[in-house]
Amino acid sequence: MDSAGQDINLNSPNKGLLSDSMTDVPVDTAVAAQAPAVQGLTEAEEEELRAELAKVEEEIVTLRQVLAAKERHCGELRRKLGLSALEGLKQNLSRGWHDVQVSSAYVKTSEKLGEWNEKVTQSDLYKKTQETLSQAGQKTSAALSTMSSAISRKLGDMRNSATFKSFEDRVGTIKSKVVGGRENGSDSLPSPSGSGEKPLPDHTPF
Repeated sequence: MDSAGQDINLNSPNKGLLSDSMTDVPVDTAVAAQAPAVQGLTEAEEEELRAELAKVEEEIVTLRQVLAAKERHCGELRRKLGLSALEGLKQNLSRGWHDVQVSSAYVKTSEKLGEWNEKVTQSDLYKKTQETLSQAGQKTSAALSTMSSAISRKLGDMRNSATFKSFEDRVGTIKSKVVGGRENGSDSLPSPSGSGEKPLPDHTPF
């Protein structure tokens, strides 16, 4: 019986020590040898997939390096053109928003929202709510119009009342007296000779 198939003897003085043949075996190869192929793949297919994965990872690293170099070059061009970082940020945001708008997820979401909006606006509950709000608005407008008409009518009645007319006549009389007094006062100024329409009062000497 070879060493790979022997049972471990717990009483052996060499317990815990691995043979040279076992230490030379790589860990991945040993696990692959003990474990079955992933998802029913053969060893050849697995090796091919691992090689392809390594190639793709290497391409990703290369693309990241190229992208970093392009970004540095773009920054140098912007600095030479006098473009600020804020303008670059605006352009990036605008470009990103445009990419979002043309993306399939955004288009599908917009279409879905449009369908929901159409279903909501065509539902009986929405129509009843809209009719109720419209009727409430019409009633409010009618109430305001009625109130305005009542106020105007009340003011008209007040202007036509005897009390308001008497008050208006009194105000007109006071106004005419004030204006007339001012005019008479300017015409009856004393002349330089001391004569006037109204005689000066006699002052009794002390």
